[in-house]
Amino acid sequence: MPFACIFVPDFPVEAIVRAEPDLRSQAVAVIQGRPPLQKICALNEEARQAGISTGMTRLQAEVCDVITLRERSQLQESSAHQALLDCAQSFSPRVQECAPDTLLLDVSGLEKLIGPPAKIGREIFRRACAMGLEMNVAVASTIEAAQIAAHGFSGVTIVPEGKEAELLGSLPVEVLFYDEEDPDDAEELLETFHRWGIRKLCELTALPEVALSERLGQLGLELQRRARGVSSSTLVPSDPPLVFEEVQELEFPLVLLEPMAFILNRMLEHLCARLEGRALAAQELCLELQLETGCRAAANQSQNSFQRVIKLPVPLLDPKTFLKLLQLDLKAHPPGAPVKKVALRIGPAKPRPAQDGLFMPASPQPEKLELTLARLSGIVGEGRAASPALLDTYRPEAFEMRHFTPSASRNENGSGKDLVTALRIFRPPVCVQVQQANGKLQHISAQKNSKISGSVLWAAGPWRSSGDWWDQDPWARDEWDIALEEKSSIVLYRLIHDLLSGKWMVEGTYD
Repeated sequence: MPFACIFVPDFPVEAIVRAEPDLRSQAVAVIQGRPPLQKICALNEEARQAGISTGMTRLQAEVCDVITLRERSQLQESSAHQALLDCAQSFSPRVQECAPDTLLLDVSGLEKLIGPPAKIGREIFRRACAMGLEMNVAVASTIEAAQIAAHGFSGVTIVPEGKEAELLGSLPVEVLFYDEEDPDDAEELLETFHRWGIRKLCELTALPEVALSERLGQLGLELQRRARGVSSSTLVPSDPPLVFEEVQELEFPLVLLEPMAFILNRMLEHLCARLEGRALAAQELCLELQLETGCRAAANQSQNSFQRVIKLPVPLLDPKTFLKLLQLDLKAHPPGAPVKKVALRIGPAKPRPAQDGLFMPASPQPEKLELTLARLSGIVGEGRAASPALLDTYRPEAFEMRHFTPSASRNENGSGKDLVTALRIFRPPVCVQVQQANGKLQHISAQKNSKISGSVLWAAGPWRSSGDWWDQDPWARDEWDIALEEKSSIVLYRLIHDLLSGKWMVEGTYD
């Protein structure tokens, strides 16, 4: 049963470089603590070559001109860990979280889908790079061999079954203590091995088991088994909740919206890559901006927080469309203060299956339609470019504007069986004069529109309705459906009598 181990070296640095790709080729060190006691807790290989080491103070590190210092960000590390989980679970549902920078996954059965172990390792590495992470990947037949190889070799490593001890023998003994909880015990054991002249794993595996047990007990035998790549543990799968969120803390507050577009674009690309790895799409975008303390925020927002939520009509997966929607929304609703932290969260949903008929007109693409509606809202005002929805009331023409959502069902047969008589409303209604005899409608003539005029051949009604009598805007009216004999034909109209004002009006005509 093959296993794969994913390990991200210098994880705190990698989490920051993932949010700032321009730092990829620079010497970067991460500091933590409160000034002036800030010390370096992690650094990349370029920083080591520049003479920087962990434990240095900030003042000592700033002596080096080429070093770039960043404060440790738990939020960015959490986002990087979630991206690591998405990468692993896109290949296998059996994933174990060993540490924030280390994951184990069961890759048995992937040979039929992807290919040999070497191709599986390369595919995992490629997908991780697409999510902005650089890592080591090792595939082996045992968990211990995969973990040690991932921590000891860079890039993609394949450990052939039965040759674990031979391949791992060239690694230093320090690689055995990658998960040691007590660093003091690890240093003591390393010092013991160095006194014995043991520097590599092959030298540890060559020691006699009885003599090693007499000196180090069961711990020494366990370390020797791990050095040989012998399995002594089982994979324990974890099921963490799905969280698609990216957070970036800015070094300097942003005042203009244009520089923020670069940050949002990078965050959206990472989120869309994670969604694509899980075969999901986005249904909602939630942007939260933390504003600089002491500045007044926009209206209806808390003092130091600014939130905007964009609900999509259908699940989409296009970072360029999302970026344009966020830009249009921020242009219409600016934060009102400098931004010092950006958090972007996506509500996942299953992709929307869409398949039109061969003889049906093509509908507009959801991405282009949503952008068009957003641009129209920026011109005519928010809430004016949307879909009208009837309210649950008897008041005539009572409706509200709701976010546009395309209908899931379409009439594909084109037979017209669902067609009904339509009433075309006149806006505004046409005022008319009505002649009655014995309580019956006899003749109708328009005051300004001579086209609506004639004798009433047929009338159905009246139907009385009223409401909101307890409010400042009550209404009460009678309705008739009538047929008028005009010059060339017979036309059906809806006649209204406003009981409060006493006016007669033609509200519309029937097709």
